[in-house]
Amino acid sequence: MEIKRESYLEQLISYRFDGLVKVITGIRRCGKSYLLKNIYRKYLIENGVKEEQIITIELDLAKDIKYRNPLILSSYVREKVEKSKEEYYLFVDEIQMSDEVANPYNPDGKKITFYDALNDLRVLSNLDVYVTGSNSKMLSSDILTEFRGRSDEIRVHPLSFAEYYSAVGGDKNEAFDEYAFYGGMPLILSRPDDTAKMNYLKSLFTEVYIKDIVERKRIERQDVLEQILDLLCSSIGSLTNPTKIANTLKSKQGDGVSANTIRAYIGHLEDAFLFSESKRYDVKGKSYFDTPNKYYSEDIGLRNARIGFRQQEMTHIMENIIYNELNIRQFSVDVGVVYSRTVNHSGSSVRIPREIDFVVNSGGKRTYIQSAYAMLTDEKAEAELRPFTLTGDSFPKIVIRKDIGKRWYDDKGILNINVIDFLLDKELV
Repeated sequence: MEIKRESYLEQLISYRFDGLVKVITGIRRCGKSYLLKNIYRKYLIENGVKEEQIITIELDLAKDIKYRNPLILSSYVREKVEKSKEEYYLFVDEIQMSDEVANPYNPDGKKITFYDALNDLRVLSNLDVYVTGSNSKMLSSDILTEFRGRSDEIRVHPLSFAEYYSAVGGDKNEAFDEYAFYGGMPLILSRPDDTAKMNYLKSLFTEVYIKDIVERKRIERQDVLEQILDLLCSSIGSLTNPTKIANTLKSKQGDGVSANTIRAYIGHLEDAFLFSESKRYDVKGKSYFDTPNKYYSEDIGLRNARIGFRQQEMTHIMENIIYNELNIRQFSVDVGVVYSRTVNHSGSSVRIPREIDFVVNSGGKRTYIQSAYAMLTDEKAEAELRPFTLTGDSFPKIVIRKDIGKRWYDDKGILNINVIDFLLDKELV
């Protein structure tokens, strides 16, 4: 079963021969290698590129182990490319497997790395360079830092609901329920039954993600890392900060863990693309708050697996799915804060903060979004919609729901839309 992943393919096509290294990043097992070696390769061949013009090096395989030496890699590619008039494409998979080697001209100096090799190859006018990186030993984000403006990033996510539904078809509501439970890791689609799907998702944490972080970051307290992971999974869409997590851990296990350690461990989870932080933004004050903020899981199926497929509260799950969809569409997403005034018991006027789930920005455009699984009472509707009236502007406002069919606008111009319709309508925001 092939999922085309058209948006990522379009990005790769648009970056062809732009003189920069294309770095394909994302959580492990989300389809980076398949995108490059299958989907993009197929596109190139269908558009006239010959097989021999595509140089593929897989550093995680024994057949290409010698090319882990960056000097041998560079020499091999140069020999094939620099005396030819043909255009070549270089695909290097699992770039983090590359070794550091001594400089043969200065053995005591700075070691030669794959950064040096790729920057050397990048200057060849008839060579277009693409790399993928996983998070073992070297996270993909480090590549972007090292290249300092000489690379394009293609951030790959697990399957969006639209991609997922294009593969499974059938009843949309049933597909959404499956997606909300198992998420969008591509290999889920090939698992034969529920047990296999659950086991696969659980194994990604035990056999891949946690081991990667512990190995790369030399984590001393793996137990703390895993407890933080569990807390973030349990509290998706809820406000939290390192101090609050540290206090929670102290109350549970007795020994204290500093907020700085918690902050560092959360950073490792973010670097591994397991979680994203959404900051709180004062809509009228036009400024960000330091803390607390919200964290969302990169894949809702992974989150569900980590907590044993318990806590299936659809309000938070749907909110996480919407957040991921907005990220997939490459928007900047914040948590909005607006204020209303009320009179307290002593008769004084006080400001009460109200939350807008998502302030979505792209260039000069902005949209406000509330995720409301169901608005069954007038009180619930008033609570969800009131923050919209406090923004003081006329940017579009959307309520995404699960309890309605067709989309409609209320008398204040607020769009009410079913979550499935929203996820399948790429042009809406």
